[in-house]
Amino acid sequence: MVGGAEGAFIGAIHRAAAALDGQFELVCGAFSQDPAKGRRSAAALGLAPDRAYDDLPALLASEQGRMDVLVIVTPNHLHASAAISALQTGFHVVSDKPAAMNLAEAKSIEQAVKESGRLYALTYTYAGYPLVEEARRRIARGELGAIRRIDVQYPQGWLSAPIEKDGQKQAEWRTDPARAGVSCCLADIGVHAFQLAEHISGLKVAEISADVSIHVPGRRLDDDASVLLRFENGARGTLTASQICAGEENGLSIRIYGEKGGLVWTQTEPDSLILKWPDRPMETLRMGGPGLSAEALARCRVPAGHPGGYVEAFANHYRAVAGTLSAGRVSSPLGDPLWFPGIAEGVRSLAFVEAALANSRGADKWSSL
Repeated sequence: MVGGAEGAFIGAIHRAAAALDGQFELVCGAFSQDPAKGRRSAAALGLAPDRAYDDLPALLASEQGRMDVLVIVTPNHLHASAAISALQTGFHVVSDKPAAMNLAEAKSIEQAVKESGRLYALTYTYAGYPLVEEARRRIARGELGAIRRIDVQYPQGWLSAPIEKDGQKQAEWRTDPARAGVSCCLADIGVHAFQLAEHISGLKVAEISADVSIHVPGRRLDDDASVLLRFENGARGTLTASQICAGEENGLSIRIYGEKGGLVWTQTEPDSLILKWPDRPMETLRMGGPGLSAEALARCRVPAGHPGGYVEAFANHYRAVAGTLSAGRVSSPLGDPLWFPGIAEGVRSLAFVEAALANSRGADKWSSL
């Protein structure tokens, strides 16, 4: 692992998810740009002192033949260099999102993946939820008919005040262009909403019209965005992502409507998928319950009535990566039980971010994606 030292949020989540099925073992790390902090973190995690490294180049040079996968949980500005170095050295990569600081970097990773022949996974967490897979399968089977409308929103409130000025570490780097990249809100949570809309619907966004804003005085990167969507089949939709909705936690939700019916999934109630019909009563499918596809059931980890959650969804991606590597492969196509998000989703999402930023600044009503 590179990044994820003591006090970091997402590194601990990755470690828990990777360990859940017993298919991965943390064996080494370069956890911090502060060597002392990195060594303390390694010791707390039970690693041998000689496998705690002060930087990534030392780790990659020393661990050839001793490790298989590099997990990247650093701030965004280190994602591309870490991924490319690991791939070129012969290691597989699991990276937290976004893939990189910008689209150009993401495309460089894409090229490195092709040239190396190694696996690259990107943890778009919410695609790992069982009922997200159920929603995707039902749309693919045509149960909703032709899709007409897709609305996805992701409101948060944690950046409604300028906490980056008070020393809050997560806020400091996420609002810093030098470390976060071209965007804060869109690249942090907007990409989740975008990936979910395309993943569940099976449709690509063709055009966008965006209003991207900075509400907190003195902030240098976006903290709020509203985007109109036109999909390739003619469907319309909206994407809203905001980190200044005071009082909100992680309110990701999606609504998809076709000519025959609709569905609703909400991240705060992830064990339920609501199906809506014009000619019969509404249905609520439950995680692990009757009526789910085999693919959704394969992502359920506990019996119906026992809540599944965020770490389990993360772990479903790690389990898919482990299964893919065990099968002697480096990728799994969409629909495969071992599918996981990869660099294609990373490139696509950052193309959306940059198109939305450009459209919001420009005079064009619509921009192609």
